[in-house]
Amino acid sequence: MPRPATRADLLAAIDTEFARLMSEVERVPPDDRLRPGACDHWSVKDLLFHLDAWHEMVLGWEAAGSRGEKPEIPAPGYTWAQIPALNDEIHRRGKDCPWDEVAARLRGSAARVRALAEAHADADLFTKQRYPWTGTTSLGAYLVSCTSSHYAWASRLIRRFAKAPA
Repeated sequence: MPRPATRADLLAAIDTEFARLMSEVERVPPDDRLRPGACDHWSVKDLLFHLDAWHEMVLGWEAAGSRGEKPEIPAPGYTWAQIPALNDEIHRRGKDCPWDEVAARLRGSAARVRALAEAHADADLFTKQRYPWTGTTSLGAYLVSCTSSHYAWASRLIRRFAKAPA
């Protein structure tokens, strides 16, 4: 699927890739969803917590930007060069969250990110520098990265994990 460049394409990609992700999750037996190995030492649950955390970050960036603030992107105390450390911190935060909570949080944050995309016109989503807080990129680019592209990445990992012997 080509990288979305319109709202319609973004919404379709979000819907398609999220459905694919949830289908891949369903293929993993419930007991195996907590087993490390889906992505290095991360479990399927850890991957879903990671996706939820990135949803919450992009929602926070947009909310701060809408208030005229400059959000700390990607997260307070982190630069883009420190993404591995940020992802490790996200993993630590999610370690003790129960499966049902993680799954519910992901569904909720995914719906809110989709609604954010749906609420913006094409130009507002995909015009670079449309909003001061997005820097040299666009809101749509952030949304693609935190939704459809991220879901496709996680789906591939989960599919491979489901095929591997325990």
